[in-house]
Amino acid sequence: MANCKKRVGKSMVEAALLALLAVGTIPAMAQQVAPRDPTEPAKGKPQPKMLARPAGSVARASVDEKSMRALIGKLVACGTRLTLSSWDDAKQGIGCGRDAITGRLNEIAKDSGGKLQVIVDKFESTSERTSGKPIPLENVYAILPGSDPKLAKTIFIVSGHFDSRPSNVMDPQADAPGADDDASGVAVSVECARLLSKAGAKGGTSYRATILFAAVSGEEQGLLGSTHLVDWVKQQGYTVGGMLDDDIVGADPAAGAPHRVRLFSGNGEIDDADSPSRELARTIEEIDGRGAIRMIFRVDRYGRGGDHYPFYKAGLPAVRFTEPLEDYNHQHQTPRTENGIEYGDFEKYLNFTFMGDVARDNAEALRQLAMAPEPPSKARLTGAVTPDAKVSWSADDDLERAGFEILWRETSDTRWQVYDFAAAPGETVLKGVSTDNHFFAVRAVGKNAARSIAVPTEIERRPPPQPTPTK
Repeated sequence: MANCKKRVGKSMVEAALLALLAVGTIPAMAQQVAPRDPTEPAKGKPQPKMLARPAGSVARASVDEKSMRALIGKLVACGTRLTLSSWDDAKQGIGCGRDAITGRLNEIAKDSGGKLQVIVDKFESTSERTSGKPIPLENVYAILPGSDPKLAKTIFIVSGHFDSRPSNVMDPQADAPGADDDASGVAVSVECARLLSKAGAKGGTSYRATILFAAVSGEEQGLLGSTHLVDWVKQQGYTVGGMLDDDIVGADPAAGAPHRVRLFSGNGEIDDADSPSRELARTIEEIDGRGAIRMIFRVDRYGRGGDHYPFYKAGLPAVRFTEPLEDYNHQHQTPRTENGIEYGDFEKYLNFTFMGDVARDNAEALRQLAMAPEPPSKARLTGAVTPDAKVSWSADDDLERAGFEILWRETSDTRWQVYDFAAAPGETVLKGVSTDNHFFAVRAVGKNAARSIAVPTEIERRPPPQPTPTK
């Protein structure tokens, strides 16, 4: 609770809301029933026994802000990390940045008991921002293999991009320190590798699924590294369970910091349901808490893009973490001073307390996601023109699974609530619950209390009757 209050700050708006809640002028948000709405079901919903969230959460105090600062300092010292700059110069250019990242990850790998595997993935790509010519690129991955043979080919990814850019995205000679955009995201990804591989090395948390800690290049030239990463994980035989993109997560200049980090998720073109990305966002918020996460229901900032987007477009669960309010004087700017204003993405503008919060939020979300059972499949809703909703789903056998939580929410609500618990897949009849007034979903729950991402129910689409033509 103390951390939550620290994050949220002492803003006047929140104080006013708390005061209103105290006197009962704001109704409770959970399945709010207006006085003139019928209760569903009439005798009240079931009260299933809930498993507490998994023990052993990542402690905020365990985040090493000093090592994050040190890595960012090394990346900034490369002068520029534009993808079009040198891959071979050890002191200047993007290759200098790659070396700093691989060096730190190899240090972490030594402390992981041999579990963490560091890979440099070399490839070529083309875009308008490469003048239409193939250019060499490299991504850096650290992989923590899953321990469960059935889930080891499910992969959860956390990523930042290590390329930077000046005002002119085609100028490899101009300085581009890129402390916030996006050395901060790289530092978060690398710190997650340290936190989670360290826990695994000590025999603590057992991650059933595989976790990939990535630092990609080519983001500023057109999301080239992340687009390649989508193909790479597929070629390696992985199924993406979730992708967490950390991009511009290092500054929090507004009064009252540290604030909540923004979490962006798109919903695609799905009707009466939610995209996998939106469900991933809800899961992360539930794990980390509403005092830490501010969900933003759009795919990205207005008119902007990031490395989660290629995953999102492929129909995979992918979200973006970004700081609360961006300062555009300190991103995508060649360092300079004009009219008394300093431009440039410098380390001195970062807030390492906020960045440490973001690292902890990412690490804990990854920990619980990688511990969870596989999500159910073929979730369906039937029961139209009947007094009862019927929810059905399928799932493979899993000795580590405790069962399933059936979720519901008002169609105008943001967050799921647990309606009931079922020990096995199949069909559950929700007596006295209308199919019209709620959305429904199902998620798997492990014996370790880790929850999978929720799977919304699909509904049967029946075309309306067509009128008979008259002669």
